[in-house]
Amino acid sequence: MKNPMLEVVSLLLEKLLLISNFTFFSSGAAGEDKGRNSLYETSSFHRGDVLEVPRTHLTHYGIYLGDNRVAHMMPDILLALTDNKGRTQKVVSNKRLILGVIVKVASIRVDTVEDFAYGANILVNHLDQSLQKKALLNEEVARRAEKLLGLTPYSLLWNNCEHFVTYCRYGTPISPQSDKFCETVKIIIRDQRSVLASAVLGLASIVCTGLVSYTTLPAIFIPFFLWMAG
Repeated sequence: MKNPMLEVVSLLLEKLLLISNFTFFSSGAAGEDKGRNSLYETSSFHRGDVLEVPRTHLTHYGIYLGDNRVAHMMPDILLALTDNKGRTQKVVSNKRLILGVIVKVASIRVDTVEDFAYGANILVNHLDQSLQKKALLNEEVARRAEKLLGLTPYSLLWNNCEHFVTYCRYGTPISPQSDKFCETVKIIIRDQRSVLASAVLGLASIVCTGLVSYTTLPAIFIPFFLWMAG
């Protein structure tokens, strides 16, 4: 049975991660147009390579399948609304992506290199160096990716595009980006100033709205849990 408190904390962390990286999703139509108009030299890519696209705050990952095709995990709200592949296979807009993250629905889909990169520079197998892990054979990596194509649950913290490619490439799903974010949150929680700030905000809400349950309980329990966690 899942711990309700852990589920709440997990949800809060995911929303914080979404908010803190909002500029990644709202990089705008300019990026989309650039991506559609850019050409990439795919002859240097090999089937099974990890393609890495740096964004403003996040990095997007995919597995190259050959023939200008990339398998990658992409959140998309339309997946929860329709089974029409003609609509869901179109390039995912930023609005569709953001809503897909919120409702935690995604697919591991195949797109062209141009649509995958959206005009950004592509790094190849950069994770091999940063993680210092031994990669599986390229054909095995590609086959793993192809077996996972289709609908999948999505989580910014526990099941994102980086988890997908690291599972395919190394056999273990990990996400240094998520780990780094969680470490930052831990530092904030351990800082006793967070307790003081939450207590002051709680008292201010009580003063403004009075002693009602929806303000009083958070004003007491949030500083208490921050204090205990610190």
